Amino acid sequence: MIYFDNASTTNISEKVYSVVCDEMKNCFANPSSLHKLGFESERKITEAREKIASALKVNASEVYFTSGGTEANNTAILGAAESRKRYGKRVITMQTQHPSVEESFKILEERGFEVITLDVDKKGYVDIGQLEDALNDDTILVSIMSVNNEIGTMQKIEEIAAAVKRKDPKILFHTDNVQGFGKHRINAKNIDLMSISAHKIHALKGTGALIIKNGVRIESLIHGGEQQRGIRPGTENLHGIIAMGTASEECFANIEENALNVKGVKTKLLEIKDRLEGVSVNGDEEEGSPYILSLSFEGIRGEVLLHALENEDIFVSTGSACSSRNKKKKSVIDYLDSSKREGTVRFSFCADNTAQEAEKCVDVLERLVGELRKYQRR
Repeated sequence: MIYFDNASTTNISEKVYSVVCDEMKNCFANPSSLHKLGFESERKITEAREKIASALKVNASEVYFTSGGTEANNTAILGAAESRKRYGKRVITMQTQHPSVEESFKILEERGFEVITLDVDKKGYVDIGQLEDALNDDTILVSIMSVNNEIGTMQKIEEIAAAVKRKDPKILFHTDNVQGFGKHRINAKNIDLMSISAHKIHALKGTGALIIKNGVRIESLIHGGEQQRGIRPGTENLHGIIAMGTASEECFANIEENALNVKGVKTKLLEIKDRLEGVSVNGDEEEGSPYILSLSFEGIRGEVLLHALENEDIFVSTGSACSSRNKKKKSVIDYLDSSKREGTVRFSFCADNTAQEAEKCVDVLERLVGELRKYQRR
């Protein structure tokens, strides 16, 4: 099997599997319980929080665990806007956001906020000049994605955050860093809110975190408990959190080596451009994330190619898993070049993938695309 759909989810690592199996047998108490078993569970959560904080170079007190990236994005955007609405009603987002961000801004618009959506260029980059022009005295929140989940565009997030803070340090800056966490280093100096997820880094689904800079106040979306200072109440997902801490420590310890490896995989897969006509790269071929490669194939449908690859035991996607079943949902490709949407396939990698897998995939692609084009011309 060749698994090139790691932007959707990753397989659990052997180390995480070993740690979680052990902890599920030996550490199971409610972290809020007052007996020693509860204190042991609480200690494990504290350790995981410290590992994530160390990886991101933030304070452990700034890490709040959630059920995943979607909840983290919802909490950051809705919670921040509601907490600061008395200071202004302008909130700024961008095209090509993840659905959890996009839908959150739609809710804000329905609540009477002024939503400004920034354009992106043909490679998916935000124009910092357009952002600076959109900032005014009524602006309370800006949200820009770090690494695009469909085409791998890496925004100059530190430069963008600094531009916002130069305009007004009180404007809150949020980034969806789900696809960047554990893969690319990020300086969080000017970032007030950062969303991350566990299952993109070989940990368990159903766990994520929101980094909230100390001193930043947001409204909670969930009520009914005092866990995590009331920002995210409810009994913590103990084993998911332990897994996330273990995985983050493992990923960041090898972050440069892993990036170099996947760059080799991506480079090898890009050889398909020399083997087939009518193949184009979506996003930035040179500066985009090495973990994601979006290709458009002329003359065929991406979904047909996906299933043809599946029959060869190669697994890819046509875009974001969160909107894959909604055919009417706008794709990132629609913002860049809608004519390419039908033939687009996303290949996404992890450190376990190899250049040999990519080489085999190129051979299979060359054969399948040729066959499918002949069939569709009939």
